[in-house]
Amino acid sequence: MKKLVFFLCLIAAVSCSSAQTFTPPPAIPPYKILTSDSVNITPANLKKDKATMIIYFAPDCSHCQHLMFELKPHMKELKNVQVIMITFVQQIKAIQVFARDFDLKKYPNWTVGTEGYTYKVQQYYHVATTPYIAIYDKIGKPVKYIDKDPKVEDILAATKKL
Repeated sequence: MKKLVFFLCLIAAVSCSSAQTFTPPPAIPPYKILTSDSVNITPANLKKDKATMIIYFAPDCSHCQHLMFELKPHMKELKNVQVIMITFVQQIKAIQVFARDFDLKKYPNWTVGTEGYTYKVQQYYHVATTPYIAIYDKIGKPVKYIDKDPKVEDILAATKKL
């Protein structure tokens, strides 16, 4: 019995020590999204020398909606950041309603679209929960990744440095 317990403890210790944390690749993902205006957008459409924030979201996600409610009063502080909101939800109507509810058409630096069922961005970042946020500086180098419970203060602090 002692040998069995020792063996199980050994297996548990080995599996815990081999667990690695995921570090996203140091570049903006090679996304292709369809916007609510039926336009395909890729990283080639990004403006050069401008910081970028990618938000992976779901239109019906209560955490994503809460984040947007909290960000709304700070939109002017993000005017120098191009924000790309990407979802896996294919229903353009759901994306249009989300953009309308948060009045995103007023902000030309905000783009909202779907990657459809390719899940390339989701796989790129290993997104497990939404919203997931990746912030890049003006030359496309990562500044901050937020994968759990994003706080507006953290987002604004990271983008203020850019």
